[in-house]
Amino acid sequence: QVQLVESGGGLVHPGGSLRLSCTASGRISSIDAMGWYRQAPGKQRELVADVDSNNSTNYVDAVKGRFTISGDNAKNTVLLQMTGLLPEDTAVYYCNVKGQLSTGSFLTSWGQGTQVTVSS
Repeated sequence: QVQLVESGGGLVHPGGSLRLSCTASGRISSIDAMGWYRQAPGKQRELVADVDSNNSTNYVDAVKGRFTISGDNAKNTVLLQMTGLLPEDTAVYYCNVKGQLSTGSFLTSWGQGTQVTVSS
């Protein structure tokens, strides 16, 4: 089991920036990937960006060139730097971690969600 602590959400104007942070802790042997998903009102949850233990990254097309994800393996932390925010980025953002127990079993955990609102 792993616990995720998220921070960094808030209200910003279009064109503004926010930095989301997520730190994982608990009984986990290794982390394979950490990332962020988002769910806008009336929409399905979607992957925004993630990064694996090899520092390979993946982004949804809508945020490429505007968002940057980075991880710190030693601190079990993932950051999402968001710039050039648009109203359509408004959503609840959820941290996600994929890892393994010492038995080799895979697990996935979710944060509680942090609200990002982009509005004038």
